[in-house]
Amino acid sequence: MAAEGNGFRLHRPGVDDSRPVRGQAEEPAPILDADALLDLSTDIAGNDVAETLSRLDAELIGLANIKLRVREIAALLLIDRARQRFGLTSSRPTMHMSFTGGPGTGKTTVALRMAQMLHALGYIRKPAVHTVTRDDLVGQFIGHTAPKTKEALARAAGGVLFIDEAYYLFRPENERDYGQEVIEILLQEMENERASLVVIFAGYPDRMERFFSANPGLSSRVAHHLEFADYTHAELLAIAELMVVGESFRFDDAAYAAFSDYLSRRMTRPRFSNARSVRNAIDRCRLRQAKRLLELGRPLSRDDLITLTDRDVFGSSVFTDGADSGTRQNTDQQDGPSTRAEPA
Repeated sequence: MAAEGNGFRLHRPGVDDSRPVRGQAEEPAPILDADALLDLSTDIAGNDVAETLSRLDAELIGLANIKLRVREIAALLLIDRARQRFGLTSSRPTMHMSFTGGPGTGKTTVALRMAQMLHALGYIRKPAVHTVTRDDLVGQFIGHTAPKTKEALARAAGGVLFIDEAYYLFRPENERDYGQEVIEILLQEMENERASLVVIFAGYPDRMERFFSANPGLSSRVAHHLEFADYTHAELLAIAELMVVGESFRFDDAAYAAFSDYLSRRMTRPRFSNARSVRNAIDRCRLRQAKRLLELGRPLSRDDLITLTDRDVFGSSVFTDGADSGTRQNTDQQDGPSTRAEPA
């Protein structure tokens, strides 16, 4: 689609992105008269933003506060584009962010959708998220950290740098730790490259609070702090249904009730990881279903192949009586596919 008005789609050859790159029209749109009226619906970026927000609603159950903040950011940038059409100038809003929450609460998914939205609005050049951890940034010896950090920044340039478990960058108990060097480089780049880079710090709430408290210069450059709450039982059950349907399966009524019971038990056990644990539990249900179907010794119907039964759920060791079962209990709590024979 050709560039038009303030809609401005412009394809840039050589960019690894199936969608057109925004934000750099060949010729700036003419400034509107002070008494003109601007129809925001004519901004083609708004359609892409609406599509991205719809995908976020469809993909993630709950997280009302997160979705509200994302919509507020979208509104801010859309209005900022409208102001530009009238020649109104203002400082470029800072989009560096902090995502705090437990595992499996949707932080990575929101980062991906945020990148798509910021790209659609011309804020960043590409809708890409480059995810790193401490190991990708901190070197093992003098002179090694800066090149590693700058390489990560170069890979993320024009998009989003997502730093997972960011609090591991700061280890004050170790005088020889090079994590502080990473933070100093990030401070400089977040300020100097704010027009071409968005940095998102992610991690557990309590540790992230200590991380920012120890680095006030870093905290002041993060404009948006988003808190991802753990999912409720009802939300996790809804997530399970979405996942099952997405894989072309279904719970029968007994399996649905059994999985609800499973969640009530599993949520109280160690290392529970919200939607991630739900995903892994469903994978194990599929393992049990496959074993059960093979043992039927008869031709299988389509209904057989798509239906998960209560037997496929009750095979989990969370239903095993006795906390001293040791190995069996710990195996199921690993949140990965179990290789042991599940109890019938």
